[in-house]
Amino acid sequence: MPDVPEVPGVLDAAEVVATGRSIAAAQEESGAVPWFSGGHVDPWDHVESAMGMAVAGLVTEAERAYEWLRTTQRPDGSWPLQVRDGRVEDEGADTNFCAYPAVGVWHHVLLTGDEAFAERMWPVVRDAIDFVLTAQRERGEIDWAVGATGEPAGEALLSGCSSIHHSLRCALALAEHLGRQQPSWEVALGRLGHVLRRHPEAFTPKGRYSMDWYYPVLGGAVRGADGARRIAERWADFVVDGLGIRCVDDHPWVTGAETCELVLSLDALGDRDRARELLAAMQHLRDPDGSYWTGYVYADGKRWPEERTTWTAAAVVLAADALSRTTPANGIFRADTLPTGLPLDNVPCCELEDVPRVGR
Repeated sequence: MPDVPEVPGVLDAAEVVATGRSIAAAQEESGAVPWFSGGHVDPWDHVESAMGMAVAGLVTEAERAYEWLRTTQRPDGSWPLQVRDGRVEDEGADTNFCAYPAVGVWHHVLLTGDEAFAERMWPVVRDAIDFVLTAQRERGEIDWAVGATGEPAGEALLSGCSSIHHSLRCALALAEHLGRQQPSWEVALGRLGHVLRRHPEAFTPKGRYSMDWYYPVLGGAVRGADGARRIAERWADFVVDGLGIRCVDDHPWVTGAETCELVLSLDALGDRDRARELLAAMQHLRDPDGSYWTGYVYADGKRWPEERTTWTAAAVVLAADALSRTTPANGIFRADTLPTGLPLDNVPCCELEDVPRVGR
């Protein structure tokens, strides 16, 4: 097992292990990881938690989480949007949630080198991605949800599509690793990347939210000078010195997971000094047991909501791994571990009209 990450002056290895154990403490017997003990489960945050546990050395617990995904996947390749104590609370499917297992599975393969795991989870990833792409529109954006009756939501979200962009790249990396070529996924990735970079009008405006600011960078659609400019444009709107970043630009509320995702985005841009500063800044959310509070309303000095969420803890662990370059999976949000030179990734939509694709 690779060493556990540590970021000198911010987090040591023992603290990272404690954070991983705080996630595992909430894991249910089934392998599901809810937001907190007794909370609900969704596929995206479940996967994020599995990744965090694995980086912290809790590989067995992470594999129980992936097995839960394998055994609860529906015949169409999706998972319910929300489950609590094994009971479905929302039968709809969030496309971003359903795409994200591809990131977790590729992350776990990189971390462990477990080829049997890769083969076992390949059908899960394949069917999930094929399901997600049924909601892709002609221009390239992907509706954020598919209802219980199979109808797409009719609305695309910038942050969700940016995350799906990352999931598609990880799914293609896994396919390439296993020798399963998926040309229709490459076309879908090309269309999605193009619309993320060139067609902001395709997405429901949610500029108040920090996720819409940094997620095109985190998801890999916007990098380099364009990515740096994007981050610079709204830095003052969201970053609160010494505390982290706001979740929304008009509330005095900083949140740990969003701060750590910005850390990962900055790391992907090579802006490691500011990334480390932000990871240090959000440590005021750490609880003595290694878990992390979701957020802090700095106007009145109160933690809100009064929850220590598994996915916030996982984001901290993943940020520490990225900055420390510790595990073989530390570059999952950079370009290090993803296929390069995908021929359709930067091709405008008009040049793809005659290429077969998945989706509507």
